[in-house]
Amino acid sequence: MMPSDDLFGEPDTGTASPPAAHAPLASRMRPRSLGEYAGQDHILGPGKLLRRAIEADRFSSIVLYGPPGTGKTSLAEIIARTTNARFERLSGVESTVADLRKVMAAAAVRLARDGTRTVLFIDEIHRFNKAQQDVLLPDVERGTVRLIGATTMNPFFYVNSPLVSRSLVFELRPLPANALRTLMDRALADAERGLGDRAIRLDDDAAAHLAEICDGDARRCLNALELAALTTEPGADGAVHLTRAVIEESIQRKAVVYDAKDDAHYDTISAFIKSIRGGDPDAALYWLAKMLHAGEDIRFIARRLVIAASEDIGLADSRGLLVAIAAQQACEFVGLPEAQIPLAHATVYLATAPKSNTAYMGLLAAQSDLQKGRTLAVPEHLRDKHPKTAGVQDTGPRYKYSHNFPDAYVPQAYLPEGRVFYTPSDRGEETRIAERLAHWRALFEAAKAP
Repeated sequence: MMPSDDLFGEPDTGTASPPAAHAPLASRMRPRSLGEYAGQDHILGPGKLLRRAIEADRFSSIVLYGPPGTGKTSLAEIIARTTNARFERLSGVESTVADLRKVMAAAAVRLARDGTRTVLFIDEIHRFNKAQQDVLLPDVERGTVRLIGATTMNPFFYVNSPLVSRSLVFELRPLPANALRTLMDRALADAERGLGDRAIRLDDDAAAHLAEICDGDARRCLNALELAALTTEPGADGAVHLTRAVIEESIQRKAVVYDAKDDAHYDTISAFIKSIRGGDPDAALYWLAKMLHAGEDIRFIARRLVIAASEDIGLADSRGLLVAIAAQQACEFVGLPEAQIPLAHATVYLATAPKSNTAYMGLLAAQSDLQKGRTLAVPEHLRDKHPKTAGVQDTGPRYKYSHNFPDAYVPQAYLPEGRVFYTPSDRGEETRIAERLAHWRALFEAAKAP
């Protein structure tokens, strides 16, 4: 995407050109000032840092991140307009290093010629590779441009650290239902940019449904509203009546903000596992439903269930691991859509099972001891009597075969110095394990006594 200015043209101290009449409603209704901007009160409310920085014209570079349709591009245009700066827009998907250098050169000329500042807006900035992002650093450092990067990804992971360190980072959140309703009312009333030149009646329950199902995405909300308005025949009174049924048809299947490689993927699986660990089957089923709806790989879900069965349920109910593995195998065997049934089965079983992480914690304790202390040699009586040791005189204690003794237990040391890493909990099946271990340890201590 090439920049709109050249080195010798007159500077345009306005901002982005107004959208064409045939542009989608969401584009035509972009807010033109902070007063028209809906939502994001946590960063743009009275007295908030970003609002103060914009109004005082005292900012260098900004990175905006959040889900689609939350107003990142609109906010960038408002900033350029409020600060009376030249607005240049590039795309992390389409633009090249040559495009970046051309914009930087033009910005330097404008700044030197008449002091006109340039706001460089880069949409999907995380799509730039490291070399492309590094090209921005010198001009951002010198203040040749004011960079506004927009991304749906967490910039602390997907944008170069030097660039992030030179920028103010703000998270944009999904718009609440009341903000979306405000945008709909504004679009229906605006005869110049919106649908105000048409007789349209939007039912309250239809508007509420549209605001709810769009998941805070203003673009999706307004474009669905326009589709419903333009494709619905007027009634006898000449007005277009938008009922809930009409809105449901225009919005079709709900789109979940989710991608197999973005933050929503990791956040959702994290919520899923934490709900299982916390014993909330309802929440776990909801996050499972979200992942299935968004097309998550069922093998990934099954794999995490198998991990949770050992990490969080563990010996409190060892059948949890069997259920999880059975669900994983069932997914491979039956596939979707039926695979969601064993996944739900395993999810509810694990969420409602008693919890224990003692086996895992015991392993971590042993690994820590191994890293910090001296590596212990295998005791003589536990070593393998392979042919290479045949004929070597054995002067140490003899190994005692457990099955030759009552209850298949005989007191003998299996680890030098008697270290303990596993401590059973008092939950589920581990209560019986705790009793058994206490009995064995008592026998061991009694055998050591003179």
